[in-house]
Amino acid sequence: MSLTSSTQKIYPVLLAGGSGTRLWPTSRKSYPKQFSKLVGDHSLFQQSALRLVNCGDLEFQAPIIVTNNDFRFIVAEQLQALGIDPGAILIEPEPRNTAPAILAAVEHIGALDPEALVLVMPSDHLVPDVMAFVDCVGSGIRAALDGNIVTFGVQPSRPETGYGYIECSFGSKDGAASVTSFVEKPDAATAERYLRDGNYFWNSGIFLFRASDFRDAVKQYCPDLLQPVASAVENSEEDIGFLRLAAEPWGKCPDISVDYAVMERAGNVSAVRFVGEWSDLGGWDAIWEAGDPDKHGVAANGEVTIIDCSNSLLRSDDPSVHLVGLGLDNIVAVATRDAVLVAHKDRSQDVKLVVSELTRRGIKQAQQSTKDHRPWGWFESLALGDRFQVKRIHVNPGAALSLQSHHHRSEHWIVVEGTARVTVNDDVRLVTEGQSIYIPLGATHRMENPGKLPMTLVEVQTGAYLGEDDIVRYQDVYSRS
Repeated sequence: MSLTSSTQKIYPVLLAGGSGTRLWPTSRKSYPKQFSKLVGDHSLFQQSALRLVNCGDLEFQAPIIVTNNDFRFIVAEQLQALGIDPGAILIEPEPRNTAPAILAAVEHIGALDPEALVLVMPSDHLVPDVMAFVDCVGSGIRAALDGNIVTFGVQPSRPETGYGYIECSFGSKDGAASVTSFVEKPDAATAERYLRDGNYFWNSGIFLFRASDFRDAVKQYCPDLLQPVASAVENSEEDIGFLRLAAEPWGKCPDISVDYAVMERAGNVSAVRFVGEWSDLGGWDAIWEAGDPDKHGVAANGEVTIIDCSNSLLRSDDPSVHLVGLGLDNIVAVATRDAVLVAHKDRSQDVKLVVSELTRRGIKQAQQSTKDHRPWGWFESLALGDRFQVKRIHVNPGAALSLQSHHHRSEHWIVVEGTARVTVNDDVRLVTEGQSIYIPLGATHRMENPGKLPMTLVEVQTGAYLGEDDIVRYQDVYSRS
C-alpha cells in the first residue's frame, strides 16, 4: 500500500439509483436489489457503506449518496440502522445514467476541496473480502494523485460473458497498469480467449480520481454534460436532510454512462488489479454462485424443501410461502408473496425480458413490491376485494403520517403492536395494543408513533375507491405535496 494512503482523505460516493430488473421478482423498481438482503444479514447498499468503516490506514470521509426521490428515505433509514451519517444525499430529479450522477457528486465534493480524492462505487455489488478491497484502493492512490483516473479490474476466475472487460498493459509502477481498451460483454469463445490471454480484467465499475481530474476529463470528452450538472448542483435545495438537484438544468443532461462519456475516451485511465471475490450480482446465476451451493450444486434460501434437485437455486422471500423443488436440474425458482419466477439457470440474464413483458401488459408485479416503503415506515396489502382492503402498517419510532383526509373511503385501525397517537378531527387520543378506532369518510386524521419501538396496526378500508391517490394532505413533516 502506498505510504500516501495513511494521510490522504478519500471522499466515497455510493450510486444507489438503479432498478436491478434481472433479479425480479425480489428486485423491483419500487424496491431494487441494492436495498434487499440478497446475500448476508445486510442489504447490498448497507454492505457497501460498511466497507468504508474501520478501513485501516485509509481515511474515508462520510459517504456521499446519489439516489432518486423514491429511494431517499430508504437510503436514510438503512444508513441510520448502521449508525452511519452520510456527508450528503443527492436527489436526482430524474434518472440520467451514471456520468451525470458521478459528476454531480464530484461538483459537490469539489466545492469543498477541488483536489479531493473521490472513490465512486455502485451500491449493489458483492465484495466479501473488505480488507482486500481496501488494500486495492490504497494501491491506486499514487496513480490517482499523479492525475490518472483509476479503475479497478477484477482478476477473472472463469470465462464470464455477463461482464464487460478491461484490457490492460502490465508493467507500470505502483500497482497501476495503463488501460488499452474497454470491451463490451463478449461471447463464450471470446471470454475463453480473454481468460487465456491474462491481460483482461472484469470491469468493476469502481473508480478513484481527483475531483479536478475527472471534471477536466468531462470538459474535454463530454462538454455538454458540464454546464447542466454544475447548474443543477449550484441551484440545489436543502430538503429535510437531502440535497435536491435543480430539475430544470438536470433535465438538459445527456443520458450517458460514465464509460461512454469519459472512461473509453480518456488517455489517463489506469487500472489496479483486484484478486478478491467480487460480483455485480447481475442475475440469479450470480446469486446461486454467491449462495454457497451444496455438494449437489443446490443453493437455497428461506422456506424451501428440496427433493432430488441439482445445480439449482431455490429461494423464498416470504416466510408464509413454502417453495418445494422436486427433480429440478439447472433451474432458478424464486418465490415472493405475489409472484414466482421459474427459469432455466442459463437464461438468468434474460429475466429483464420478463419485466418488460409484464410492464407492457400492465401487471403491477412488474415494478411494484408487495411492501410500499414510506418515510415513516412501510405498509403492505393483505387482502383486496370489492369495496374493501386490509393493510398491515408499520410505523417507525417517532415517525408520523401526514395529517390527511379521504374523499372515497373510511378506515378502521386496530393496533397490534406498540402505541399509536391518533388524531381524528379535533380529537387526539392514545390507542394501545388490542384497541381500535374508526376514521369516518372525510375526517381529518393522523397516525403517529410516540414510542421508542415500532408500532404496527391493521387497517381495514371500505369505500368506492381505495387508491393511494385518494389522499388530501394538510400537514406533512416529510414535505410531500
